[in-house]
Amino acid sequence: MSEKKKKYLIVTPSISEFLEIIRDFIKKIASNVGFIEEDVYKIQLSVDEACTNVINHAYDEITRSVMRVEVKVDEEKLDVSVIDYGRGFEPNIIKSRNMREYLKEYKRGGLGIHLIKKLMDEVKFSDTPFKKNKITMTIYRTPKKKKYNSRVENGTSTE
Repeated sequence: MSEKKKKYLIVTPSISEFLEIIRDFIKKIASNVGFIEEDVYKIQLSVDEACTNVINHAYDEITRSVMRVEVKVDEEKLDVSVIDYGRGFEPNIIKSRNMREYLKEYKRGGLGIHLIKKLMDEVKFSDTPFKKNKITMTIYRTPKKKKYNSRVENGTSTE
């Protein structure tokens, strides 16, 4: 018998004080639907990074707004989307990092998207600045080939 798709939603102000609430929300869902502890941590960390990017980059202090975290779960996978309504960004300009060089330079920050792509099985971006920006992160219940950096514009995939 197949499991129906389950959907969950949390909407919070885009401020760091709400990150712990979002992490707990993600942990409870992923644990309750049967993901192992290691995968639960990967999902939490990826969502935390995506939400931190919204907090740090989507809005300025004056126009601070909300972020939505939507979770969809079925028998095959878990999808988490982080949605904001602020400034968009161009994910294709973010290059893979040479971690040795990066660490030699003692840089701080700038690894969120890189980390998300390493932790999740699929990562997709969709954005219309100041209308709706979305990152969707997918992890499968059974290992699949990693696929990321696809971008959807106006409903058309750029893969």
